[in-house]
Amino acid sequence: MSYVDGFVIPVPTANKEAFRKMAADLAPVFLEYGALHVMECWGDDVPEGKVTSFPMAVQIAEDETVVFSWIVWPSKEVRDAGMAKIMEHPAMGGEDKPPFDGKRMIFGGFQPIVDVRA
Repeated sequence: MSYVDGFVIPVPTANKEAFRKMAADLAPVFLEYGALHVMECWGDDVPEGKVTSFPMAVQIAEDETVVFSWIVWPSKEVRDAGMAKIMEHPAMGGEDKPPFDGKRMIFGGFQPIVDVRA
């Protein structure tokens, strides 16, 4: 069964294009190492909650937008092997600072339990 990495990321709204470009440049690297699907979604209707919410989870600032992202892999084994190679890939390093605060990014790996498609 497939495996999914999920991310919730606070991104300065002014950095939308820089984030989009970074994500577009990195997506082929994930695909090269086994990912089946890479999706990056810019927050459009992400309400602040009273108890919990995406904005609260990443301590969103007034000038930031929540990004919700996921990567689908064929299996956890492919993901583990692929991510190990991706972390060593030159595109992941370098001098460039990412256009977001990585300390407030939330991420995790998930095993699908329902997968229904049209």
